[in-house]
Amino acid sequence: MREHIVRSMADDSVIQGTLDMLILKTVSLEPMHGFGIARRVEQVSRGVFKVNPGSLLTALQRLERAGWLDAEWRQTENSRRARYYALTRAGRKQLDLETADWTRRAAAIARLLNAGS
Repeated sequence: MREHIVRSMADDSVIQGTLDMLILKTVSLEPMHGFGIARRVEQVSRGVFKVNPGSLLTALQRLERAGWLDAEWRQTENSRRARYYALTRAGRKQLDLETADWTRRAAAIARLLNAGS
C-alpha cells in the first residue's frame, strides 16, 4: 500500500492574516528594508515561514498608509538605495493588539488540540 503525502503550496508561507504582525514585530527591533524584513522572518522562524516579495511590498505600503510604519530612503550595507521601515507609536499599539489577539487564538487552538488527551 502506497502513502501519498499532500502538501499545499502554503505550507511554508506566512499564515494568512499574520504578515502584518510579523512585519510590525520585525521592524520594532530596528528599522529595516523589505529584503531584510523577509530574510529576518525566514531566519527567526528557522525557514518555516517565507515571505512572498509581492505580498511583502503590498503589506508594507498598507502599513505605511495606516500610519503604523514610517519609511525613508537610505543606503544599504551593499551601497544600494532602499526604503527602510520603522515602527511608529501607532504601529506599536497595533502590534500590541495583534500580539494579544494572536496569543488568545493560539491558546484556544492549543486547548482544542489537547481536548480529550
